[in-house]
Amino acid sequence: MSRHLRLALVQAPAESLDDFAAGLRARMKSPNAAQLVVYPELHLCSLGADRMTEEEYYAAYAEPLDGPRGARLAELAREHGVWLVPGTVLERADDGRVYNTAVVYGPDGALVATYRKIFTWRPYEPMCVGREFVVFDIPGTGRVGLSICYDSWYPEVTRHLAWMGAELVVNVVQTATAGRAQEIPVVQANAIVNQVWVASVNGASPTAQGRSLLVDPEGHTQVAAVGTEDATLLSVVDFDRVAATRKFGTAGDSWPWDFFKADDTPLELPLYNGRIDPATWRPAISPETPAALLPEGPVVHRRPAPEGDPA
Repeated sequence: MSRHLRLALVQAPAESLDDFAAGLRARMKSPNAAQLVVYPELHLCSLGADRMTEEEYYAAYAEPLDGPRGARLAELAREHGVWLVPGTVLERADDGRVYNTAVVYGPDGALVATYRKIFTWRPYEPMCVGREFVVFDIPGTGRVGLSICYDSWYPEVTRHLAWMGAELVVNVVQTATAGRAQEIPVVQANAIVNQVWVASVNGASPTAQGRSLLVDPEGHTQVAAVGTEDATLLSVVDFDRVAATRKFGTAGDSWPWDFFKADDTPLELPLYNGRIDPATWRPAISPETPAALLPEGPVVHRRPAPEGDPA
Protein backbone atom coordinates (compact mmCIF):
# COMPACT_ATOMS: atom_id res chain seq x y z
CA MET A 1 0.00 0.00 0.00
CA SER A 2 1.44 3.36 -1.03
CA ARG A 3 2.04 6.04 1.57
CA HIS A 4 0.66 9.39 0.45
CA LEU A 5 0.03 12.58 2.42
CA ARG A 6 -1.96 15.58 1.24
CA LEU A 7 0.08 18.60 2.31
CA ALA A 8 -0.93 22.27 2.52
CA LEU A 9 1.80 24.90 2.83
CA VAL A 10 0.17 28.15 3.94
CA GLN A 11 2.20 31.16 2.79
CA ALA A 12 0.40 33.88 4.73
CA PRO A 13 1.27 37.13 6.52
CA ALA A 14 1.40 37.15 10.31
CA GLU A 15 -1.97 37.20 12.01
CA SER A 16 -3.69 37.08 15.37
CA LEU A 17 -4.88 33.81 16.85
CA ASP A 18 -8.49 34.77 16.14
CA ASP A 19 -7.75 35.51 12.48
CA PHE A 20 -5.69 32.34 12.27
CA ALA A 21 -8.62 30.27 13.53
CA ALA A 22 -11.02 31.88 11.06
CA GLY A 23 -8.56 31.48 8.19
CA LEU A 24 -7.89 27.82 8.99
CA ARG A 25 -11.62 27.10 9.02
CA ALA A 26 -11.99 28.79 5.62
CA ARG A 27 -9.06 26.90 4.12
CA MET A 28 -10.25 23.54 5.41
CA LYS A 29 -13.71 24.11 3.87
CA SER A 30 -12.20 24.83 0.47
CA PRO A 31 -10.31 22.67 -2.03
CA ASN A 32 -7.23 23.50 0.07
CA ALA A 33 -8.19 20.94 2.73
CA ALA A 34 -5.26 18.71 3.62
CA GLN A 35 -4.02 16.14 6.14
CA LEU A 36 -0.90 18.09 7.20
CA VAL A 37 -1.19 21.88 7.33
CA VAL A 38 1.94 24.00 7.81
CA TYR A 39 2.27 27.72 8.55
CA PRO A 40 5.39 29.96 8.63
CA GLU A 41 7.79 30.63 11.50
CA LEU A 42 6.48 32.90 14.29
CA HIS A 43 3.23 33.20 12.36
CA LEU A 44 1.25 33.90 15.54
CA CYS A 45 3.99 35.89 17.28
CA SER A 46 4.91 38.68 14.88
CA LEU A 47 2.17 41.30 14.80
CA GLY A 48 3.59 44.54 16.20
CA ALA A 49 6.93 42.95 17.03
CA ASP A 50 8.86 45.59 15.08
CA ARG A 51 7.57 48.25 17.47
CA MET A 52 8.32 46.37 20.71
CA THR A 53 11.32 46.08 22.95
CA GLU A 54 12.52 42.57 23.70
CA GLU A 55 10.83 42.73 27.08
CA GLU A 56 7.54 43.90 25.56
CA TYR A 57 7.75 41.24 22.86
CA TYR A 58 8.20 38.44 25.34
CA ALA A 59 5.44 39.83 27.55
CA ALA A 60 3.06 39.89 24.59
CA TYR A 61 3.77 36.47 23.12
CA ALA A 62 5.84 34.15 25.32
CA GLU A 63 3.86 31.55 27.25
CA PRO A 64 4.15 27.89 28.25
CA LEU A 65 3.23 25.36 25.57
CA ASP A 66 0.35 24.16 27.75
CA GLY A 67 -0.98 27.71 28.15
CA PRO A 68 -4.13 29.24 26.61
CA ARG A 69 -2.63 29.54 23.13
CA GLY A 70 -1.60 25.89 23.13
CA ALA A 71 -5.03 24.80 24.28
CA ARG A 72 -6.68 26.69 21.46
CA LEU A 73 -4.31 25.33 18.82
CA ALA A 74 -4.97 21.82 20.07
CA GLU A 75 -8.71 22.40 19.76
CA LEU A 76 -8.32 23.69 16.19
CA ALA A 77 -6.36 20.59 15.16
CA ARG A 78 -9.02 18.40 16.75
CA GLU A 79 -11.87 20.39 15.16
CA HIS A 80 -10.49 19.90 11.66
CA GLY A 81 -8.96 16.47 12.18
CA VAL A 82 -5.58 17.55 10.78
CA TRP A 83 -1.91 17.36 11.63
CA LEU A 84 -1.28 21.03 12.35
CA VAL A 85 2.03 22.89 12.37
CA PRO A 86 0.97 26.48 13.17
CA GLY A 87 4.51 27.70 12.54
CA THR A 88 6.55 28.41 15.65
CA VAL A 89 5.62 30.08 18.91
CA LEU A 90 7.50 31.84 21.67
CA GLU A 91 7.76 29.21 24.38
CA ARG A 92 8.40 30.31 27.95
CA ALA A 93 9.99 27.36 29.70
CA ASP A 94 9.64 26.50 33.37
CA ASP A 95 12.95 28.23 34.12
CA GLY A 96 11.77 31.44 32.45
CA ARG A 97 13.87 31.08 29.32
CA VAL A 98 12.21 31.85 25.98
CA TYR A 99 12.62 29.66 22.89
CA ASN A 100 11.48 29.85 19.27
CA THR A 101 9.64 26.53 19.20
CA ALA A 102 7.91 24.61 16.42
CA VAL A 103 4.83 22.73 17.63
CA VAL A 104 2.90 19.89 16.01
CA TYR A 105 -0.63 18.88 16.97
CA GLY A 106 -2.24 15.62 15.92
CA PRO A 107 -5.79 15.17 14.61
CA ASP A 108 -6.88 14.29 18.14
CA GLY A 109 -5.51 17.57 19.49
CA ALA A 110 -2.49 16.02 21.21
CA LEU A 111 0.80 17.92 21.16
CA VAL A 112 2.88 15.26 19.39
CA ALA A 113 6.17 17.10 18.82
CA THR A 114 8.01 20.26 19.84
CA TYR A 115 11.31 21.51 18.47
CA ARG A 116 13.35 24.43 19.80
CA LYS A 117 15.27 26.25 17.07
CA ILE A 118 18.96 25.40 17.25
CA PHE A 119 20.44 27.95 14.86
CA THR A 120 18.77 31.22 15.78
CA TRP A 121 19.47 34.11 13.41
CA ARG A 122 22.08 35.87 15.51
CA PRO A 123 22.47 38.69 16.39
CA TYR A 124 18.89 39.56 15.46
CA GLU A 125 17.06 36.78 17.33
CA PRO A 126 17.53 36.96 21.11
CA MET A 127 15.79 33.67 21.93
CA CYS A 128 17.60 30.82 23.65
CA VAL A 129 18.82 27.98 21.45
CA GLY A 130 17.65 24.38 21.48
CA ARG A 131 19.93 21.36 21.53
CA GLU A 132 17.86 18.40 20.28
CA PHE A 133 16.82 17.21 16.83
CA VAL A 134 13.18 16.20 16.53
CA VAL A 135 11.24 13.79 14.31
CA PHE A 136 7.71 12.44 14.68
CA ASP A 137 5.68 9.68 13.05
CA ILE A 138 2.39 9.97 11.21
CA PRO A 139 1.00 6.45 11.71
CA GLY A 140 0.46 4.55 8.51
CA THR A 141 2.29 7.20 6.49
CA GLY A 142 5.85 8.10 7.47
CA ARG A 143 8.30 10.11 9.55
CA VAL A 144 8.66 13.90 9.57
CA GLY A 145 11.55 16.03 10.82
CA LEU A 146 11.39 19.65 11.98
CA SER A 147 13.69 22.57 11.26
CA ILE A 148 13.26 26.31 11.54
CA CYS A 149 14.43 28.90 9.03
CA TYR A 150 18.20 29.46 9.52
CA ASP A 151 18.62 25.79 10.52
CA SER A 152 18.54 25.02 6.80
CA TRP A 153 21.84 26.84 6.32
CA TYR A 154 23.55 24.23 8.50
CA PRO A 155 23.61 20.91 6.61
CA GLU A 156 24.18 19.01 9.85
CA VAL A 157 20.54 19.64 10.82
CA THR A 158 18.85 18.13 7.78
CA ARG A 159 21.39 15.29 7.61
CA HIS A 160 20.79 14.39 11.24
CA LEU A 161 17.00 14.43 10.72
CA ALA A 162 17.43 12.15 7.69
CA TRP A 163 19.67 9.84 9.73
CA MET A 164 16.92 9.69 12.35
CA GLY A 165 14.56 8.45 9.63
CA ALA A 166 12.81 11.63 8.50
CA GLU A 167 11.39 11.23 5.01
CA LEU A 168 9.93 14.73 4.92
CA VAL A 169 11.66 17.70 6.56
CA VAL A 170 9.35 20.61 7.34
CA ASN A 171 11.32 23.87 7.44
CA VAL A 172 9.17 26.78 8.65
CA VAL A 173 10.55 30.18 7.71
CA GLN A 174 10.06 33.90 8.21
CA THR A 175 12.61 35.49 5.88
CA ALA A 176 11.82 39.11 5.13
CA THR A 177 15.17 39.85 3.48
CA ALA A 178 16.79 39.33 0.09
CA GLY A 179 18.39 36.21 1.58
CA ARG A 180 15.34 34.22 0.51
CA ALA A 181 16.98 33.94 -2.92
CA GLN A 182 19.83 31.94 -1.38
CA GLU A 183 17.51 29.77 0.71
CA ILE A 184 15.85 28.29 -2.38
CA PRO A 185 18.94 26.40 -3.66
CA VAL A 186 19.86 25.51 -0.07
CA VAL A 187 16.47 23.78 0.29
CA GLN A 188 17.03 21.89 -2.96
CA ALA A 189 20.54 20.89 -1.92
CA ASN A 190 19.35 19.56 1.45
CA ALA A 191 16.76 17.44 -0.35
CA ILE A 192 19.24 16.11 -2.91
CA VAL A 193 22.14 15.19 -0.64
CA ASN A 194 19.88 13.50 1.93
CA GLN A 195 17.34 12.03 -0.51
CA VAL A 196 14.35 13.38 1.43
CA TRP A 197 11.36 15.60 0.78
CA VAL A 198 11.85 19.18 2.05
CA ALA A 199 9.02 21.68 2.51
CA SER A 200 10.09 25.27 3.11
CA VAL A 201 7.17 27.50 4.16
CA ASN A 202 7.86 31.24 4.29
CA GLY A 203 5.54 34.06 5.30
CA ALA A 204 3.76 36.27 2.77
CA SER A 205 4.13 40.02 2.28
CA PRO A 206 4.33 42.27 4.23
CA THR A 207 5.65 39.85 6.88
CA ALA A 208 8.16 38.04 4.67
CA GLN A 209 9.34 37.39 1.13
CA GLY A 210 7.31 34.29 0.29
CA ARG A 211 8.62 31.89 -2.38
CA SER A 212 7.59 28.81 -0.41
CA LEU A 213 8.27 25.46 -2.05
CA LEU A 214 8.20 21.68 -1.77
CA VAL A 215 11.16 19.70 -3.15
CA ASP A 216 11.19 15.95 -3.77
CA PRO A 217 14.00 13.51 -2.82
CA GLU A 218 15.77 14.07 -6.14
CA GLY A 219 15.70 17.86 -5.91
CA HIS A 220 12.78 18.57 -8.24
CA THR A 221 10.41 21.34 -7.17
CA GLN A 222 6.91 19.87 -6.87
CA VAL A 223 5.07 23.09 -6.08
CA ALA A 224 6.24 26.64 -5.45
CA ALA A 225 5.01 30.19 -4.92
CA VAL A 226 6.74 32.48 -7.39
CA GLY A 227 5.96 35.63 -5.43
CA THR A 228 5.19 37.04 -1.99
CA GLU A 229 1.39 36.85 -2.13
CA ASP A 230 -0.86 35.07 0.35
CA ALA A 231 -1.19 31.58 -1.08
CA THR A 232 -1.91 28.00 -0.08
CA LEU A 233 0.29 25.49 -1.88
CA LEU A 234 -1.12 21.99 -2.19
CA SER A 235 0.73 18.84 -3.06
CA VAL A 236 0.77 15.12 -2.34
CA VAL A 237 3.89 13.72 -0.70
CA ASP A 238 4.68 10.13 -1.69
CA PHE A 239 6.81 8.85 1.19
CA ASP A 240 7.80 5.76 -0.77
CA ARG A 241 9.75 8.04 -3.13
CA VAL A 242 12.41 8.32 -0.41
CA ALA A 243 13.10 4.61 -0.18
CA ALA A 244 12.82 4.22 -3.96
CA THR A 245 15.32 7.02 -4.60
CA ARG A 246 17.77 5.46 -2.17
CA LYS A 247 17.30 2.00 -3.63
CA PHE A 248 17.51 2.91 -7.32
CA GLY A 249 19.67 6.04 -6.99
CA THR A 250 19.12 9.77 -7.46
CA ALA A 251 18.66 10.16 -11.23
CA GLY A 252 19.46 6.45 -11.27
CA ASP A 253 23.16 6.99 -10.58
CA SER A 254 23.87 8.25 -7.05
CA TRP A 255 23.60 6.35 -3.75
CA PRO A 256 25.11 8.61 -1.01
CA TRP A 257 23.71 6.56 1.88
CA ASP A 258 25.25 3.38 0.41
CA PHE A 259 28.75 4.74 -0.10
CA PHE A 260 30.57 2.90 2.69
CA LYS A 261 31.48 -0.79 2.67
CA ALA A 262 31.52 -2.96 5.78
CA ASP A 263 35.31 -3.19 5.83
CA ASP A 264 35.95 0.55 5.30
CA THR A 265 37.80 2.19 8.16
CA PRO A 266 36.07 5.05 9.98
CA LEU A 267 36.54 8.50 8.44
CA GLU A 268 37.94 10.97 10.95
CA LEU A 269 36.12 14.31 11.12
CA PRO A 270 38.40 16.73 12.99
CA LEU A 271 35.91 19.56 12.54
CA TYR A 272 33.52 17.70 14.84
CA ASN A 273 36.13 15.93 16.94
CA GLY A 274 34.38 12.79 15.72
CA ARG A 275 34.05 10.42 12.78
CA ILE A 276 31.81 8.71 10.28
CA ASP A 277 31.60 5.04 11.20
CA PRO A 278 30.55 2.91 8.20
CA ALA A 279 28.64 0.64 10.61
CA THR A 280 26.25 3.46 11.55
CA TRP A 281 26.23 5.59 8.41
CA ARG A 282 22.93 4.44 6.97
CA PRO A 283 19.77 6.24 8.14
CA ALA A 284 16.88 4.81 10.08
CA ILE A 285 14.01 3.55 7.94
CA SER A 286 10.43 4.43 8.74
CA PRO A 287 8.47 1.49 10.17
CA GLU A 288 5.94 2.13 7.39
CA THR A 289 8.41 1.46 4.54
CA PRO A 290 7.41 -1.55 2.40
CA ALA A 291 9.82 -4.48 2.61
CA ALA A 292 10.35 -4.41 -1.15
CA LEU A 293 11.93 -0.96 -0.87
CA LEU A 294 14.31 -1.77 1.97
CA PRO A 295 18.00 -1.52 0.99
CA GLU A 296 20.15 -4.58 0.72
CA GLY A 297 22.91 -5.28 3.23
CA PRO A 298 23.40 -3.84 6.74
CA VAL A 299 20.94 -1.12 7.61
CA VAL A 300 19.77 0.73 10.67
CA HIS A 301 16.07 0.39 10.03
CA ARG A 302 12.64 0.52 11.62
CA ARG A 303 14.02 2.40 14.59
CA PRO A 304 11.18 4.01 16.56
CA ALA A 305 10.94 7.76 17.00
CA PRO A 306 12.26 9.14 20.31
CA GLU A 307 9.87 8.68 23.20
CA GLY A 308 8.78 11.39 25.61
CA ASP A 309 8.91 15.16 25.14
CA PRO A 310 11.45 15.69 22.32
CA ALA A 311 12.10 19.29 23.34
